[in-house]
Amino acid sequence: MARKRESSRGGRRPHLSLTDVEWAILGVVWGEGPCAAGTVQEGLQETHGWAYSTVKTTMDRMVAKGLLASRAVRNLNLYSAEISREEAKRGELQRVLRRAFDGALSPMIRFIVEDEGISEKELQELREIVNRGRGR
Repeated sequence: MARKRESSRGGRRPHLSLTDVEWAILGVVWGEGPCAAGTVQEGLQETHGWAYSTVKTTMDRMVAKGLLASRAVRNLNLYSAEISREEAKRGELQRVLRRAFDGALSPMIRFIVEDEGISEKELQELREIVNRGRGR
């Protein structure tokens, strides 16, 4: 079974970065729970059309990277996620912050608000989130 990698910040993995393929595979595994590579391949057939061997090879590499765990049940390998959606999102956010905003959150928020056409409803939701954060 793959071992979880932990950082010194409360179990968070530093600089977790997933490829688009890894996101797609994890999406199926998160939804299905422990499952075989064939289940993942079938789940991605319509959107990606990948061959079973491609999915299986990628999943085995994801085990080596600590993203998935593999458990043999008779002649079948069942895969489960070793990272949560939240860890994956956190890693993606950290990657974008580092690459595009020199690690600073405020410039990213400013960019989203000013350049991405945020709706009034979304802006109000952001205000509420910030206000809740201040009350901690």
